[in-house]
Amino acid sequence: MRRRFLRLFGYTVLFCVLVAAVLTLAMPSLGSFWRNLWFSECIGLWVSGSGGLVRQLPWIRRLPDRASVLLSLAIGIPIGYVLGYTTAYSLLGEPVHIAGLSSSRTAAIAATILAGGFVTYLAWLRNRLSDEAAARSLAQKLVVEAELRMLRAQLEPHMLFNTLANLRSLVDDDPTQAKHMIDQLITYLRSALAGSRSDTTTLRAEFAQLAAYLEIMSLRLGRRLRYQLDLPEALQQATVPAMLLQPLVENAIKHGIEPKIGGGAIAVTARSTNGSLELEVADTGLGLPPDHDPDHSSDSYGLVHVRDRLRALYGSHASLRLQANKPQGTLATVRIPA
Repeated sequence: MRRRFLRLFGYTVLFCVLVAAVLTLAMPSLGSFWRNLWFSECIGLWVSGSGGLVRQLPWIRRLPDRASVLLSLAIGIPIGYVLGYTTAYSLLGEPVHIAGLSSSRTAAIAATILAGGFVTYLAWLRNRLSDEAAARSLAQKLVVEAELRMLRAQLEPHMLFNTLANLRSLVDDDPTQAKHMIDQLITYLRSALAGSRSDTTTLRAEFAQLAAYLEIMSLRLGRRLRYQLDLPEALQQATVPAMLLQPLVENAIKHGIEPKIGGGAIAVTARSTNGSLELEVADTGLGLPPDHDPDHSSDSYGLVHVRDRLRALYGSHASLRLQANKPQGTLATVRIPA
């Protein structure tokens, strides 16, 4: 609200300068530019202020947008004209002359109507564009969240079927490992179910889900997958979008660890830097192709989805960057406002 009034004030001041210049050139008998500017600013500011206050009345705000603008002009312009003229004459120490229709006063009334209408229209247009931008942003967020639900629907059955297939072979060959995998699967599914009911989660819950997922994958891949999770105590209750890191970890396993002879390691790290939350998924897999552009999306649906979510939720204040990990592999870094 305060920013809207400040924008309205700025438009009014600038437009009144233009009105004063036009009146001085068109009707030199009205007086000097500075006198016309004084009266123009006083009247214009009172008209803008009056119209803006009228639009905040509850019964005015309940009207359709166009009707509320016209009614605020019809009420605000006469009030602003009288108060503006009174203020200007009083501060100059001159007798107040408002009544009558001399040429100068007719010009002032016409200028007041034009200025009030133009400034109010500009403010209304800007507010409408702002509301439309907010509606587009909300629609984009809804689309991204719908894609998240679709991604969950794709990830969980795929992961569940593969895990159950492994369990079937482990039940007879290694019952202890089978029991351990079932425990981790229960933990993972419980976390995934909790995450599906909310758009946000804590880093503690996010890392718990990743730990269960990586433990299941390490049971499937054996010594070909090693992992490490590093979440400082101070960041455990930090809020992040649900399932933000899962696609990055899956991407690291699918494209980095599994195709590599001998496998590799994955490290997931959270840290706070310069007022931002920095989340890293580093792997020692095959690494990025030589022609990879770190500032553009990968062909991976998971990575594209993460970038789209960050853009919808945080705009330019968040980012996902992929770069080569040293000495080998890929480093995915997510930065979001803390």
